[in-house]
Amino acid sequence: MKTYKLTAFERNGEKILDESFQAEHDDEAKEIGEKLLSEKSLLERTHRCASPSGKLILFHS
Repeated sequence: MKTYKLTAFERNGEKILDESFQAEHDDEAKEIGEKLLSEKSLLERTHRCASPSGKLILFHS
């Protein structure tokens, strides 16, 4: 399992979400990240999910 990092921001740059989670691969991490953002009503906020190697899996500005 790999550890992925999910963050979301307010328009002013304030970090409103900073979570790590485990996934087997990038596709699974994308699904988990989208689910977490949806549960917290943050899909329309600026967000990103990065892999352990720094690759952006999800990004919305």
